[in-house]
Amino acid sequence: MNRKEFRDLAAPDEARDAIDSLSLEGGIERVPLEDARGRVLVARLDAELDVPGFDRASLDGYALRAKDTFGADEADPARLDVVGEVHAGTEPDVELEAGQAAEISTGAVMPDGADAMVPVERTDTDADGDEVLIRTAVAPGDNVMFAGADVAAGERALGPGTEITPRDIGLLSALGVDEVPVRARPRVGIVSTGDELVRPGEDLASERGEIYDVNSYTIAAGVEDAGGDPVLYPHAGDEQDEMERILREAADECDLVLSSGSTSASAVDVIYRVIEEQGELLLHGVSIKPGKPMLIGRLNDSAYVGLPGYPVSAMMVFRTFVAPAIREAAGLPEPAAATVTGRLARQERYAEGRHRLMPVGLVTDSDGETLVYPVDKGSGATTSLADADGLVEVGPETDYLEEGESVTVRLFSPNVRPPALLGVGEDDPTLNRLLDGLENPRYLSVGTRPGLRRLREGVPDVAVAAGPLDRDLDATELGRWEREWGLVVRAGNPAEIDGLADLIDRDLRFVNRTTDSGLRSSLDAAIGDLADDRGTTRRELTEAIDGYELGLRAHESPARKVIDGDADVGLGLRETADRLDLGFVPVGEQPVRVLANPNRTDKAGVRDLEDALSDVSAERR
Repeated sequence: MNRKEFRDLAAPDEARDAIDSLSLEGGIERVPLEDARGRVLVARLDAELDVPGFDRASLDGYALRAKDTFGADEADPARLDVVGEVHAGTEPDVELEAGQAAEISTGAVMPDGADAMVPVERTDTDADGDEVLIRTAVAPGDNVMFAGADVAAGERALGPGTEITPRDIGLLSALGVDEVPVRARPRVGIVSTGDELVRPGEDLASERGEIYDVNSYTIAAGVEDAGGDPVLYPHAGDEQDEMERILREAADECDLVLSSGSTSASAVDVIYRVIEEQGELLLHGVSIKPGKPMLIGRLNDSAYVGLPGYPVSAMMVFRTFVAPAIREAAGLPEPAAATVTGRLARQERYAEGRHRLMPVGLVTDSDGETLVYPVDKGSGATTSLADADGLVEVGPETDYLEEGESVTVRLFSPNVRPPALLGVGEDDPTLNRLLDGLENPRYLSVGTRPGLRRLREGVPDVAVAAGPLDRDLDATELGRWEREWGLVVRAGNPAEIDGLADLIDRDLRFVNRTTDSGLRSSLDAAIGDLADDRGTTRRELTEAIDGYELGLRAHESPARKVIDGDADVGLGLRETADRLDLGFVPVGEQPVRVLANPNRTDKAGVRDLEDALSDVSAERR
């Protein structure tokens, strides 16, 4: 009998390298939003509109001018004329003047002339509803959600490499996105071989040695779990021509073909001959148990991996070698494997000198300690994996494991994977581009001041701060860059605005940033310098600026107000003005610093960000 002997078994690392050399990627496709959950973005998605897209009331009550309520309290309420009402989903048909108010519903558009609202429970009305008594004072912006307060136009919504979750679907829905660019799932053809196999649901003739096909469905589930698109093909018998026909059909239609069975060294196991003759055989036989008779190669333009026929061997090899390659091709992160440490419940001996993947179960003893016990009933026993909680890897140099020996178990169900990098702080275009190049970052755009506060509390890995820092901070500076800030105006600067003095001396509508922003800090400092030059106070100058106290959260929001005609001038960056084809009046430059928690500078995500920052510094030299 002509047998193929496993004389030179490859090491497990060689098998991984061989699979890594194969191309499994399926390309790029656009999918509708309803099909996007679990898919991986290939490009950054920025908000193209403000959410909400209008200033809206946060409560039921009355929209009004805040200055009309100054000094109002329970004993001396302000009396205002009610001149209309505004309901959610309708366009306001009133414009408020001094001494007037409009009844307003939660979520309704704030009418022109109103800059605050008072909850209904802090008001009283006269009998005919023509007047309302306001029993509390409010400041501009109180109880109002301004346009862009939830998501601001131009803000980074989702980055490339994001695995889309239900909450991401909600964000994209709010932004009006109906389809997204994602990585195509690798198409994986699955072929079970053997004349003895029968599909579940069909009649089984045990007297002829027939068994139900286990591998097709378990492997397909594993492929789907790893981010691939499984395609089941008919069983291939042990006849070479039929096997070749089915394998070629799968190779023509799929990025990867997985077969199970017909990979051992017997005369009737012929898959290795098909691959050798019709494709390229890279590897046959791996020094691992279970899973020695594994094949790796190419057939047509498709990658090919031959798995052992026994279910335990097939799935252990799939989990260890193939699933990571599918995940990488699909753009999905390798799950952080949950591990537990326990004591081995019994001695285990080995004699073959191969790397072993040992399925194990877990139990606790009377003291609550974890015990680990093998559940391997043999490669042909399907329940070996069903009864196992995880696996213990045993190196080829280990002859035996003693009872009571401490072992680490890699569980089959991983924990939720945290972000590789958690950052907070200033919203910045350069930062957004840096984040695009990192794997699985999470960034919370909360502003400079809150970002620094959270860093002092020890929560994030890094904080991004813009402008002057008002106190020393126990942090490691990873890098910095300069950005030019100033006044964003209409294209061509038709109002001929020259600088900050125009905001004070002319009747211009201005849109500011929130007090948490580094841009706001630099603006305050510049106005302070101007006040010193004029021999006055900063407060006196800011009170002369129409709109100074109403700040928006994201760096692009004031510019969008200028585009919409709601303001003459907005505080912003030159980069924003250039991107939106607006005019720009420079005021100054400010540093943007990336500051790391000193206890996490060795974290991989922090080091990756530091490397990216080095590239930015080199580009700007």
